[in-house]
Amino acid sequence: MARQHGLRVVLRHLYEAGTPPAKRFRYALLGLDVLSIGWIVTASFLPLTTFELTVDVLLGLLLLTEFGFRIAASGVPRRTLFSPLNLADLVAILSLILAPFLQGAAAFLRVLRTLRLLHSVRLITTLRSDLPFFRRNEEATLAAAHLLVFLFIMSGVVFETQHRTNPGIHNYADALYFTVTTLTTTGFGDITLPGITGRMLSVVIMLAGVTLFLRLAQALFRPVKVRYPCPACGLERHEPDAVHCKACGQLLNIPNEG
Repeated sequence: MARQHGLRVVLRHLYEAGTPPAKRFRYALLGLDVLSIGWIVTASFLPLTTFELTVDVLLGLLLLTEFGFRIAASGVPRRTLFSPLNLADLVAILSLILAPFLQGAAAFLRVLRTLRLLHSVRLITTLRSDLPFFRRNEEATLAAAHLLVFLFIMSGVVFETQHRTNPGIHNYADALYFTVTTLTTTGFGDITLPGITGRMLSVVIMLAGVTLFLRLAQALFRPVKVRYPCPACGLERHEPDAVHCKACGQLLNIPNEG
C-alpha cells in the first residue's frame, strides 16, 4: 500500500508540479502525442501490412500505459476516467491496440487523441510560463490550434469513410485537401462526397469551419490583453500596461518582461 501511495505521489508530481523535471516530462508527453498523430497520417499512405499493425499495437500499448499513469496520478481516479475527454482518449487508444481485429475500419477514432493537446490545463500553464510568445498571444494561438485540430479530425473522418469507395480520396492528403477547400468554401469540385452522408459531412465541415475561422479572426484582431486575476474582483483580462483594475480600481502587479 505504501509503495502504491509513493508511486501516486511521484506521478502526481510529474503531471502537476512546476519543477523542471515535471515540465520536461509533460513536454515528452506532448512529443508522444505528436508522434502518434504523425504515425496516423503516415499510415494512411501505407498499405495495411503486418508491420503497420504491429506499430499500431505497440504505440497503443505505450499510450495505454501513459493513460494508466495519468488516471493513477489523479486524486479522483474514477471521476477522471469517466470524463468525456479521457473516454475519447481511451477509445482512440483501444482503436490502435485492436487494429489487427478492426482492420482499419475504426482507425479514424485515433484522431480523437488530438483533443488532449488542447484540453490539458497543466500543459497550457507550462506553455504560458515557459514561452513568452504564448503568453502574449494565448487566445489567438488556441483558436488557431482548435482550427488545426478540427481540420485534422474532419480529414480523418473523410479519409476513413471515403477512401474505400471514393476514387478521389486515396490517402490522408486527399482528404485534407477536400476538407480545406470545403471549409474555405473554395469548392473546386474535383473531389466530392457522394450520397446524403457525404453531403451532410460537407455541410458540417463548412458550418463548423466558418465558426472557427471567425473565432480565429476575432482573437487576432481583438486588442491584446493579458490574463491576471484581480485580487479584489477576480477580473482576469487587463491591458498589458494596466496599473489598476478597470472594474474595481484595485492596484495590480502584473508581471512583465520589462
